[in-house]
This record gives sequence, C-alpha cells and structure tokens, in this order.
Amino acid sequence: MIEVRPGGRRRIDRVLAADYVRDLGSLPLGTLRERRNEAAQEETDLSYLRRLLHARIDIVRAEQQRRSSGGADSVVDQLAAILAANALGPATGSGRHQPLEPSRAGEHRRHAEALVGDADLSDVGALSDGKLDDALATYREQEVSVSTRRREVQTVVDTINAEIAGRYAQGTASVDELISRERGHEEGTTA
Repeated sequence: MIEVRPGGRRRIDRVLAADYVRDLGSLPLGTLRERRNEAAQEETDLSYLRRLLHARIDIVRAEQQRRSSGGADSVVDQLAAILAANALGPATGSGRHQPLEPSRAGEHRRHAEALVGDADLSDVGALSDGKLDDALATYREQEVSVSTRRREVQTVVDTINAEIAGRYAQGTASVDELISRERGHEEGTTA
C-alpha cells in the first residue's frame, strides 16, 4: 500500500499534503512551477510502478490461463508476447503524455519484487496454484493503491496547472517572461 504520512519528508507526502495546493493564488509563479514539476515527477514515478505491477499481473494471469487451458509452452517462453500484448492493448490510464523519466526506477522495481517475496516469477510454472492466487491478489491490491495515489497526484497537477493557466489568461503572467526566463536558464546551463 502507498501510505501518505502527514508531515512526512517524502515527495508523495509533500505533494499530497493538504496545504500543497492551498492559497495557490498567493504564490509566486516560480513556486507554482516548482510544485507542478515536483508533482509531475511523482506522477511519473507512480505510473512507472503501476506499469511494473501490471507486468507482474500479466505474467501471473498468463500462467493461470496456461494451466487452465492445458497449454504446454512455458510462460517464460511467451514472456515477450505477454508483455507486448499489454503494451499494445487499449490504454487504461489517464492518457497524459509524460516527458519525465522515473526518478526512482530501481526503488520501484525492488518494491514490486518485494510484494511477493516468496513468489519467484522467473519460474511461475513451479509455483502452486495457491501461491499464484496469492501473488495475483497482492499485485492487484497494490495496483489499486498505486492507481488511487496517482489519480490524487494528477488532481494536484491539474489544480496547479489551472492556477498557472488562469494567470496567463488574466494577464498576470507573461509568456514573454517565461520564454526569457527559459532562454536565460538554457544559456546558464550550456556555458
């Protein structure tokens, strides 16, 4: 489960704190952008963890299907096709473009692997039906938790984006200022 700790120091604790989006109108535009970027990075990390969980769910379900249909091919031999089927299927997420890379990919992989510590998905064929059922239930429960937190973070991103867009619409923020600031940032990093 993805727990949010009030007053916690993790990024998810900050982004989902009640005061993160409180009084946005009083914050400088730079602070709004920093908060939006921080929340967007958290969304990217949660999306990555969610994809890891979906892959594990697909592997377990494929083994269960193989067993119920009496199939002879091992799931490991079909791994590329199993994972590709999920990638090519209909999107079930928010449909957002995420230009960021996960910042904690290794940590998320370890989290997903630790969920079912005694279930070795590299040899799902050797697992009992009960262990497969337990693994699937655990992965599904975790996926629901991650998806819930991801939607909460998306709401934060949307709220901050709405404030930024409102400032541009009202003329209290300038696109020219943004372009000038970005050019100055680029020149400072390339020198």
